[in-house]
Amino acid sequence: MMPFEKLGKLLSGARRKRPLYLYNTLGKAKQKFDLASYSRTVRMYNCGPTVYDVQHLGNLSAFVFADILRRTLEYNGYSVKQVVNITDVGHLASDGDEGEDKMSKGLRREGLAPSLPNMLKLGENYTQIFLEDLRKLNIDTERITFPRASHYIPAQIAMIKTLEEKGYAYKAEDGMYYDTARFSAYGVLGGVNMAGVNEHARVETKATKRNPTDFALWKFSSEGNVIGWNSPWGLGFPGWHIECSAMINATLGKQIDIHTGGIEHISIHHNNEIAQSEIATGKKPLARFWMHRAHIQFEGGKMAKSEGNVVYLSEILKRGFHPLAVRYLFLGAHYKTPANFTWGSLEAAQTSFLKLRRFVNTEAGTGKAPPELKKKIHDRFNDDLDTPGALGILWEMIRDRSLVGADIRAGILEADKIMGLGLEKSDSEAEALCQKLFGVSVEISDLPERIRTLIDAREAARKENNWQHADSLRNELQKMNYMIEDTSAGPRLFKKE
Repeated sequence: MMPFEKLGKLLSGARRKRPLYLYNTLGKAKQKFDLASYSRTVRMYNCGPTVYDVQHLGNLSAFVFADILRRTLEYNGYSVKQVVNITDVGHLASDGDEGEDKMSKGLRREGLAPSLPNMLKLGENYTQIFLEDLRKLNIDTERITFPRASHYIPAQIAMIKTLEEKGYAYKAEDGMYYDTARFSAYGVLGGVNMAGVNEHARVETKATKRNPTDFALWKFSSEGNVIGWNSPWGLGFPGWHIECSAMINATLGKQIDIHTGGIEHISIHHNNEIAQSEIATGKKPLARFWMHRAHIQFEGGKMAKSEGNVVYLSEILKRGFHPLAVRYLFLGAHYKTPANFTWGSLEAAQTSFLKLRRFVNTEAGTGKAPPELKKKIHDRFNDDLDTPGALGILWEMIRDRSLVGADIRAGILEADKIMGLGLEKSDSEAEALCQKLFGVSVEISDLPERIRTLIDAREAARKENNWQHADSLRNELQKMNYMIEDTSAGPRLFKKE
């Protein structure tokens, strides 16, 4: 018998023969993905949350996207080391280093005194809420590293010192800044036109700031503000951008394979990361692939706190929805396309999720995923995570009357390795929703004779490939609140109350 490890390697090798293409913001095109010469595993960093409050649905979508990416990589035979940072200090209200620190804002909102212990306690509280939301969305948090920015202060100070020694950092009135004029490739990801930048291109430039695009590496604590750490430049706290660079270097190394985030990170945050990391480490590129998720919309407009239209996972659950209906909703739109959230679209997503789940749990036979359809689905995922395309093929397979139910079930479960809907998992909440939507399973032998006669007539029509008559009989049963499901072991009936 072939050892399991050897068999796994052979299967992985077979999957890797099928090329994987991902859209790279750095090259502004789909590019073939493979491991870099310096990597044994895929090193992936996902920009994480600032934990001053609960993360809304738009925030959470970035991590479902990262999970789909991870699953796709693993399905293709790669091993993945994934890091999601937790920003518990240093993220100012504006990405351009203006406004109030978000953690301080959180302290004030909850009536807590401005102190470092209170800030860290607040951050950890919202970190745990965030992690629980991820788990509800079927993201395995045990396989992800979640470094806290506050735990890497010495590493951030060391990186700033290196930048200062190399002549890329200077001291201003309110902190230490990165001199973007020294970095000729600044803005390489796009969104910044260095030739056209003026005093008001991003934020109002302070008198002590050399260039409008310069960004804070270390901010000095203001008078009366005791939140901060000692540094060679004075009491203060790190800039948001340096946190990511330092944590990438500490957890993944000087260079990584994939860096993800929201599209809002492209013009400032990620360009800043590149500038400081590549100078501090002497290695470039920081990341070979940069991938960015589009915004989630609410009824056609951007979902954002500033717009007052955010939706939280807790609210969705209170309304009786299953959390994985949200995941299905995200799967229904390509990650580069804004998914439009409405309560109606969520209801439709839940119905589809429950239909898939019921099919998997109704069809008890052991089958084999149709090779051609399996290949088509795999190709969709490998074409820059084309999740809506994969779902389309999946539903075509379900509707294909020439296929055996057990084989369809196997195909669904194969696709679910990437979709991550947990269709085969025991889930009492999902089962209760299925019963509410589709009815309770009943024994055909216990039914009245007239119902059994209709079922027998439908089975006869199916054997004769008289699909029109079979569908007509199905509709007649539905009018009597009976829902019929076809399985390899014969029809199953569900009664709606």
